[in-house]
Amino acid sequence: MKTYKRALTIAGSDPSGGAGIQADLKTFSACGCFGTSAIVAVVDENTVGVTGVHPVPVDFVVGQIRSVLDDIGADAIKIGMLHSSELILAVRDTLAGYDIRNVVLDPVMVATSGDPLLQREAVAMLRDELIPRARVITPNIPEAEILLGRRLPRQEELPDAARELSQGGRVSVFLKAGHLDDEELVDIFYDAESDRIVPLRSKRVATVNTHGTGCTLSSAIAAFLARGYALDDAAAAAKEYIAGAIAAGAHYRIGHGHGSVHHFYRFWE
Repeated sequence: MKTYKRALTIAGSDPSGGAGIQADLKTFSACGCFGTSAIVAVVDENTVGVTGVHPVPVDFVVGQIRSVLDDIGADAIKIGMLHSSELILAVRDTLAGYDIRNVVLDPVMVATSGDPLLQREAVAMLRDELIPRARVITPNIPEAEILLGRRLPRQEELPDAARELSQGGRVSVFLKAGHLDDEELVDIFYDAESDRIVPLRSKRVATVNTHGTGCTLSSAIAAFLARGYALDDAAAAAKEYIAGAIAAGAHYRIGHGHGSVHHFYRFWE
């Protein structure tokens, strides 16, 4: 019998379908994995903004994770929005009971609309307790600035910032440069396992359809790691996928704010 490559997402839901659990599952499918999920919060949002966040009880989140891992298992795990310190510690402790190396953490703190998604007191807990247990983290510029406690206004600062975010080489860092305004978009991947900086370049696309880009990128990295890609290759393949999804999605209009990328651009128009 065949077996699927399996990827689990631990994140909040997005009823508008562009970010969160919904984006993660679309990305897993588009990148060749069987996707499973543990929902940590029901988020009331759309392309315009976030109206509210309804947390799922922590013990119920833990139950979802264990139900999936004890039965189906996972070749990779993507972690997205974890809104509280209690939840961060619970996810940390639960995953410690499973031998899964490929953990990709997207340190979600602010929605594309600018709405906060992480309690202020939970930032230090995320940095100190969960990030060191990931294989890869995928901060954008604002998230990196929060974690580092300083501004990152220029492209040339990103390689050193990625190394610093690696916490002494314990975790690899995909530092997303989309919030800068350079004509060329150059993300920085720091491979902590080989101590290499890898610039990942793409053409900047003029579009408002950027809802869920961070969720999509981190899920793509997890999917390619689940499929057995080497770390650098997974980062490069994920970059190619998200660049294509943004470019294809720019031709569509969905919602009245920041629309979604086109997760299935390789399959249908």
